[in-house]
Amino acid sequence: MDAILEVRDLKKDFISEKVLKGVSFAIHKNEKIAIIGTSGCGKSTTLRCINLLEYPTSGEILFHGKNILEMDNINQYRASVGMVFQNFNLFNNLTVLENCVLGQMKVLKRPREQAVEEAKKQLSKVGMLNYISQPVTKLSGGQKQRVAIARTLCMSPEVILFDEPTSALDPEMTGEVLEVIKQLAKDGMTMIIVTHEMKFAEGVADKVLFMDQGVIVEQGKPEEILENPKEERTRQFLRRFIEK
Repeated sequence: MDAILEVRDLKKDFISEKVLKGVSFAIHKNEKIAIIGTSGCGKSTTLRCINLLEYPTSGEILFHGKNILEMDNINQYRASVGMVFQNFNLFNNLTVLENCVLGQMKVLKRPREQAVEEAKKQLSKVGMLNYISQPVTKLSGGQKQRVAIARTLCMSPEVILFDEPTSALDPEMTGEVLEVIKQLAKDGMTMIIVTHEMKFAEGVADKVLFMDQGVIVEQGKPEEILENPKEERTRQFLRRFIEK
C-alpha cells in the first residue's frame, strides 16, 4: 500500500543550529504514529515542516507521491493534512461555531449552510455542540482544544498532525482531550501525534518514533520501543519518564 505521506531526509537549520538532520518516515491510511523524545529534539519542528509552517532546508515531503514543496496550492494541502496545536490557535474574536465555519468557506469554498451543518456535526463529536454560540475566550483549555480538533475535522483531512495537544492543559483536561483523540483513532483517523504521554502512545499508536538531537534514533511497534528499546539513548529517555 502506498503511503499517504512520506518524509525523506528532512533537514531544517535555524541560523547556525541544525534542528533536523535527516528525518525519514512514512505514514499509511489509518495508521497512528506517535513521536516521542526530549524537548528540543526536533519533534514539533518535524510537524511544522510537514505542514509548511516552517520551510525545510532540504529533503522531500511527499503527499500521495507528489512533493509538496513544489505545489502551487498549499491551502488545499493544509486542509488535507490538518494540524492541532499546543496552544489551540483559535480566533479569539469569533464564537465556537464561527471558528469551525470560517476555514470551510474560505479554503473548501463550502456554502455557509453546509459549513454550519458540518461544524455542528464535528462539534457534537467532541462534546462541544452546546457551546456553539460561546466566544472561545470563555472556554476552558480542554474545551478550546476540543474545538480546535473539531475545526480540523471540519476540513475533512486525510491526516491530522497533533503537536503536543495536551501540554498546555491540567491533568483533568488532559484526560478529556486524550479521550477525544482515542475515539478518533478508533474511528480510523490517520494521525501523527507528538506527545509526552507514554501510556497514551502505547495504547493508541501503531508505530512509535523516538527522536533525539534531530534524528530518529529508532522506530517500531509501541511495545518494542517503550518496553524493549534497542538503543541506549531511548532507554535513558524512558528511564527519566519512569522515574517521574
